[in-house]
Amino acid sequence: MHKPSSPRNVVDWSDPRLDALLKKTESWSLDNRGAFPEQNVQIHVGWGASTGKPARLVWERDQAVVIISDYTLPKGESVRVDRHLGDRLQSAWGAVVESRPGQRDEDQAGGLYVHWVHMR
Repeated sequence: MHKPSSPRNVVDWSDPRLDALLKKTESWSLDNRGAFPEQNVQIHVGWGASTGKPARLVWERDQAVVIISDYTLPKGESVRVDRHLGDRLQSAWGAVVESRPGQRDEDQAGGLYVHWVHMR
């Protein structure tokens, strides 16, 4: 039995219209916020940190989280993220993948930073 071939979508990477579109998106700084209910968390920086700093977890999927704070985190730094789930405290370790000043008006007004953390 012969299966009919499905139509293939082929991208012409040399098309000047595609190049123009990609150039328009180069400066976009997406941070995955909006559809996730924010959670207050405590960030412990480094392996031996005993004191946490307040932050907000604003997005989570699989082993990636986005955290907002009023301080920067060094790229590659190990962090522990503590959050309350009902009556218990959940702790998870991760590494900072990127940390940058927030791009939104409210971020800039509040001096906020956006951090991408890969959870282990």
